[in-house]
Amino acid sequence: MPQAQTASSRLRFLPVEGAVELFTPDFAKVLVALHDQFTPRIYELRAKRQEMLKKAHEQGILPTYLPPSEITTGTWKVPPMPEELWKPGIEISGPASITSMFINALNPGPEGERAEGDLDDDEDSAGHRLIDTVRATWNRLRAVERTLYFYDPERKKEYRIAPGELPFFMHRERGLHLDEPGVTVDGTPVPASTLGTALTLYYAGRAQAARGQGIYFYLPKLETAEEAAFWRDFFDACRECMPHLRHATIKAILLVEALPLAYQMEEALYALGPYAAGLNAARWDFKASIFEYVMTDPTMVWPDRFGVDIKTTDFLANIFRRLVAICLKHDAVPIGGMATPLPSPDPHVNEVAAAGIRADKEWEAAQGFVRGWVAHIFHMKTAAAPFKELRASGWKPTPEMALPERYPIEIKIPEGPITVEGTRRNARMLVEYLEGWLNGRGAKGIDSLAGKPGIHPALMEDLATGRMSVAQIAQRLLHRARDSEDPSQVHDFALVKRLLQEETEDILRRLAATTRDAKSRQAYAAAEARYRKAYKIALRWIKNYTELDFRSLGSYTRAELEAIAAAEDAF
Repeated sequence: MPQAQTASSRLRFLPVEGAVELFTPDFAKVLVALHDQFTPRIYELRAKRQEMLKKAHEQGILPTYLPPSEITTGTWKVPPMPEELWKPGIEISGPASITSMFINALNPGPEGERAEGDLDDDEDSAGHRLIDTVRATWNRLRAVERTLYFYDPERKKEYRIAPGELPFFMHRERGLHLDEPGVTVDGTPVPASTLGTALTLYYAGRAQAARGQGIYFYLPKLETAEEAAFWRDFFDACRECMPHLRHATIKAILLVEALPLAYQMEEALYALGPYAAGLNAARWDFKASIFEYVMTDPTMVWPDRFGVDIKTTDFLANIFRRLVAICLKHDAVPIGGMATPLPSPDPHVNEVAAAGIRADKEWEAAQGFVRGWVAHIFHMKTAAAPFKELRASGWKPTPEMALPERYPIEIKIPEGPITVEGTRRNARMLVEYLEGWLNGRGAKGIDSLAGKPGIHPALMEDLATGRMSVAQIAQRLLHRARDSEDPSQVHDFALVKRLLQEETEDILRRLAATTRDAKSRQAYAAAEARYRKAYKIALRWIKNYTELDFRSLGSYTRAELEAIAAAEDAF
């Protein structure tokens, strides 16, 4: 491991490219102060999360509503926010650390239109290394300054920001559950959320404030209103120690992607205080959170997750409607979910993908969402159109849509079969995703039905779908779930291991068929090594979940993952 460098007498960091220029004495002073003030509180919040899970697993006590209060019965409104946050349309999402993807996201799509917002992500689609956070910091700063540039020597292609008005930036940092081992204060890793948010506010935030731009954040992986209050206090502290933020506009949108937070959406929005802007309806992580809370309950084993559509699963749709109702009640912005299909060389595949995206976004727009997310500029206009068209028509949400009590939260078992083929699809997605992770990418285009009949575009998958796949496999293992169509097939470790092995071999067989020359054979050899490691890591990740250890993949260093790949199979 490279020798850590010193930014102050207390702060040390690994000397990844670009870090020395960021970790100046002044920034070190800010970061150490924030670490001292907030790290003990982060540890307390993490412990409370574990207590909630323990009650669910050992006593069957699931999260529920807080007692009624003036927050839930009153008529308060979130503070006024910039008009751009009310724009109907779409936000383009992608890793902030991959420069070419970041530039593409900021530029017009095939139809010549830009997205309304850019979700520059250092969380679920990022690589979760210090180098990723450092690159994300530089890319955000240079994007604000419009100097961002990248040359790809492999493709001999230049990437530049095109002229014209850019989307507004929505910064997404890593969550409160993660540390950054590459940066320490007195030998203790700095929480990843503290580091990323401080870097963004200190650098890109300074540039945005100087230009009169609002500084906007998505806050991921929150579980309670108490955690939202943490962020209010954190932003207050950042204003105090960064003078350029004193009069800046800072707003945040909470991602509702944890079961406890669904019951506390109203209280959490209130707890953000002057920084409150809205709520986002996460899908993949929310399902994964449900899996984790009901993991030990044999009566709550879910069917294949691929068939559980928010639009047609009433109890899930109601949670999203409740989110919109809370936003309408308090003048906050409701943001919908992600459209993940990627472009295909086959026009028919693109047509089918576009039809699916349009139907999904038409449903969201009709529920009252203002915007949604999209994973690729190819489908940007398709995803944006339903929101723009409905709002332009003069449509308004009805008064009844602003009543949260109309949409009570219930957690049920969705309709649908449990199949070994559904588990196989989870297994394939998992191996594919982990290969991308080992290659430094937190987001990867994956066709989990490759080679199967039918039309199925590749989807942009990120850490949330990896987590969800692991959770569903583990749930089936814990309860020895039987295939609905063939009850003789029982989920056990031998079955899951065989599925992982078969899917790994099938992926490699298809990849080997594409090798044509010495260069492609060399690339195949490197990819094969990653896939073999991915298989071993998948075994470990699944085994952890069966032991109720829901540790995030993002918490592992690359050295730890290499050690797992070199060890005996986890099962």
